[in-house]
Amino acid sequence: MYLKVLMQEVWRPGADWDDEINGVLFSKWQTWLQILPQIETLKIRRCYHSRIPTDFSDVQLHTFVDASEDGMVAACYLRYSHGDTIECTLVAAKTRVSPLKFHSIPRLELQAAVLGVRLASTVNETLSVNITRRIFWSDSRDVICWVNSDHRRFTPFVAHRVSEILDSTEPADWRWVPTKQNVAGDGTKWVKLPDMSAEARWCTGPHFLMCTEKYWPQQPTVARTTETELRPYLLMHVQKTEPLLCFSDFSSWRKMVNTIAYVLRFSNNIIKRMKRQAVTNGHLSMEELTAPESHLIRQAQEDAYPDEYTLLKKMMHQSGGATLPKTSALYKLTPWIDKHGTMRIRGRISACEFATEDAKNPIILPRNHHVTSLIVAHYHQKYHHRNHETVINEIRQRYSISRLRSTYLRVRNSCQRCKNNRAIPQPPYHGGSPTYQVGRIRSTVRGMDYFGPITIVIGRRSEKRWGMLVNCMTIRAIHIEIVHSLSTNSCIIALRNFISRRGTPRTIYSDRGTNFAGACREMQKAEASVNIEEMMKAFVSSETKWVFLHLYLHTWAAAGRD
Repeated sequence: MYLKVLMQEVWRPGADWDDEINGVLFSKWQTWLQILPQIETLKIRRCYHSRIPTDFSDVQLHTFVDASEDGMVAACYLRYSHGDTIECTLVAAKTRVSPLKFHSIPRLELQAAVLGVRLASTVNETLSVNITRRIFWSDSRDVICWVNSDHRRFTPFVAHRVSEILDSTEPADWRWVPTKQNVAGDGTKWVKLPDMSAEARWCTGPHFLMCTEKYWPQQPTVARTTETELRPYLLMHVQKTEPLLCFSDFSSWRKMVNTIAYVLRFSNNIIKRMKRQAVTNGHLSMEELTAPESHLIRQAQEDAYPDEYTLLKKMMHQSGGATLPKTSALYKLTPWIDKHGTMRIRGRISACEFATEDAKNPIILPRNHHVTSLIVAHYHQKYHHRNHETVINEIRQRYSISRLRSTYLRVRNSCQRCKNNRAIPQPPYHGGSPTYQVGRIRSTVRGMDYFGPITIVIGRRSEKRWGMLVNCMTIRAIHIEIVHSLSTNSCIIALRNFISRRGTPRTIYSDRGTNFAGACREMQKAEASVNIEEMMKAFVSSETKWVFLHLYLHTWAAAGRD
């Protein structure tokens, strides 16, 4: 360790190989040359123990860590115990110089602890000895507190290293040791020349390891907490006044104003009752409606512009000094606060006699606030959802809203009545045509159905006639035959007349006779009089196919009625 620190001090000022070493560095180099011959006399036992049998011994691994401004040291010792016989010997040690960048002593102590954990893990994996217990010793109370605390509370430097320590060890494995009994300090603090003999405590460990555990250093009884390297936390206390009512619960400006007016009247009546005064009843007066409007507008301004509102309130009580920052959205509007606490624009027509106070100094409203949307919607409904330019002009007579047209358009788009007025009926989606209606220039597929009855006069009597409608499925051509009755023979005669003029169809589609007449008595009569079997026998052949449609398949049944 001494030579590592010396080499770092030589190279730190940027010395070259041929530069001469002078001053304190040269005296340290001479001290190292005096110690170097003593290494020849150093003797280390090859065996870890000699008096204790291996099979009946309790083996413990003790790791001591320490750090100073110059470097870090970790030393591992094996402690064999069997009955009253105890042996202790050095197994491994590792040193490392401090980084060139400055680190505090607690951080270097933590680095030494990480070095000790890594060295102990290497020893445990390398040796074939069955180690029953591992104990880590450090004279830094900060390290002991960090290991026993929640490492997420500390800075990333400490948190990452404590996390690595806890991956391999437990907090109960770490103990505090006084500085004078920490053998790792012999490698970091060279007050005098080191002892190179085999009986030195560097080779055999501290004296208390040769005793039973009750003679080991007592652990401190103070709370194992520290404020060193705590992660900084920013705590901000903000006092926010809650509104009298929730704005989002209302969809009408007039209803919200009336509700708050009644709440204020109720609170005022309670005060009047306590003072033995007459309470207010009946309809709301103009003064009672004006106060809620001012309250809602002030609340909206405080929600949207809290910093500007607070600064303007302070400027009211000061003759000069602070102004709005240039980054504020209200900087170019030269706002001010009137006697009612409402933020207004300082207009240029204050000398106008016939203009109202609201027109001279319009009230500032935030464009994205719910109160602004309710006010714009109120004017929109007041003019019956029309006269949009008039609505915008009336709003500007009292309020100043940035990008008013886009705000008004947003309110119009959310108005349900305007949505209904602008709605356009959507045509229904048509289904695809059947396969027999497409793909053929000349179709031989026919649909057949009856319509009627039609009353005709023959002489002095009246008779009923029906019409048989035959429809081409491809080009929608229509052929009508007169049917004298609903009997099967009449149907056959009508079909033969059609075939003789139009040709033999390959496929005929029809229902099962329930639509031959109407929807009442004639329909029942049709079912009883039509013999479907005879019709199929007369017309179904190798060239003609008769298909009866299901009663409730309206898509197919409509083929004959299109």
